[in-house]
Amino acid sequence: MDYLYYPGCSLKSTGRPYDESIRAVFQALGLNLTEVEDWNCCGATAYMAVNELKAYALASRNLALSERQGTANDPKARPEVVVPCAACYLVLCKAQRYLAESNGNAQKIRDALKVGGLKYKGKVKIRHPLDIFVNAVGLDTIKARVTKPLQGLRVASYYGCQIIRPYATFDDQTNPQSMDRLVEALGGEPVDWPLKTRCCGGSLTGTIEEVGLRLSYILLREAKKRGADVVITACPLCQFNLECYQDRMSQRFEEPVELPVAFFTQLMGMAFGLPENELGLQRLFVPLRPAVAAQEGGQHVHA
Repeated sequence: MDYLYYPGCSLKSTGRPYDESIRAVFQALGLNLTEVEDWNCCGATAYMAVNELKAYALASRNLALSERQGTANDPKARPEVVVPCAACYLVLCKAQRYLAESNGNAQKIRDALKVGGLKYKGKVKIRHPLDIFVNAVGLDTIKARVTKPLQGLRVASYYGCQIIRPYATFDDQTNPQSMDRLVEALGGEPVDWPLKTRCCGGSLTGTIEEVGLRLSYILLREAKKRGADVVITACPLCQFNLECYQDRMSQRFEEPVELPVAFFTQLMGMAFGLPENELGLQRLFVPLRPAVAAQEGGQHVHA
């Protein structure tokens, strides 16, 4: 199966391990990714509050580029574009729905695309990699690919705010299960915890740090309380907040906070037996390998 690929800005910088592990896992499953040519920043969710029209136009350009590239050899094709970043996924989904509406602003966006030599007919299907793995590839196929089961590893799946809200395109909004089911297919043990869709603080860590740190701390504290060995996520900003600020959390709340926070695709790659350097594991601030090795040796990290 061939997919277009929109990495977005984060996966080219702080979320680079996400990009590396996605490419490696897709290849291992025999899925082809072709990066959208000349893609631009989606505008992120914050730009919507600054200038909604320009934000939608910025995101719509990526949809138009994807459609043009995906229909180049077959005008009747309905290309599917993989969008891993939670914010990018939400923004592109919003733009898709916005352009489908018959209103003046939608027409202004189409006019802007026309000036740039582009048009959009709504043929693109926006897919999150989690959706593809669970609903297109299938968990049986995933399970068959596993060579190093994550037996005994207790995993807290963290979905965050954006991939299932406000649009429940592939999972339940209040109690999503796709990542948990994927963990089971990899041989791990999903941790049942109530904060899987609670906000990590987002950009507040860079604006109102006290609030951002507290929100992230609450998540990690609860994950540890539930016995998690690792937290996995599908959002570059969530991963950054939960991992990179652990020292500050420990200082601020006077309690040790140290828990590996990885991308779910990194865990998939480890279970598939892929080389760790292809998964970006060396880029993690809190190493994931010791937690996995402890389970392989029959020792629970947070006992």
